[in-house]
Amino acid sequence: MAAPAKCFLVTGSPGVGKTTLVSRIVETLKISNPNLRIQGFFTREVRQGGERVGFEVVTLDGRTAPLASINTSSVESIRWPTVGRYKVDVASFESLGLPELQIKEDTDLFVIDEVGKMELFSSLFFPAVLRVLESNKPLLATIPVPKGGRDIPAGKHTHPAVLFILVLFSIKSSFEYKIVSNEL
Repeated sequence: MAAPAKCFLVTGSPGVGKTTLVSRIVETLKISNPNLRIQGFFTREVRQGGERVGFEVVTLDGRTAPLASINTSSVESIRWPTVGRYKVDVASFESLGLPELQIKEDTDLFVIDEVGKMELFSSLFFPAVLRVLESNKPLLATIPVPKGGRDIPAGKHTHPAVLFILVLFSIKSSFEYKIVSNEL
């Protein structure tokens, strides 16, 4: 008999509601078990005048740091990597996001939103994600639809402890999703 899944990867197209689903799961877990020790972060849009101008990293205790922006004018930002029109502030992301991925004995659950293109510009991020995967601590993470390249390694896709949740679409507060185990 296979061991129960310890790694839950929520995937789907951009804007389908992966982050919303994970944040609702975390809220429900916190309410049902207030002593649950959860660490990690979410990635949130930054809007100005109704327009998306960037993204920030938000820890589960509410601390924030810039991840990417279209409004960068510093000298060092000239060398920052880009995704579309966004400049990615790798140092800012690493300063807040990486400490949240340190393995601690008393951690009950890790949350990573997301293991995506912007976050992967950090050469330290992917090894930290792999350490969490290998730590035997439960992980709830969002990932883009796998396209090959630097995503969760193929061996993890078929590992019995990994369960994929494919978000097909969301309408207001309802989600349609499919549990896809070892099939992506």
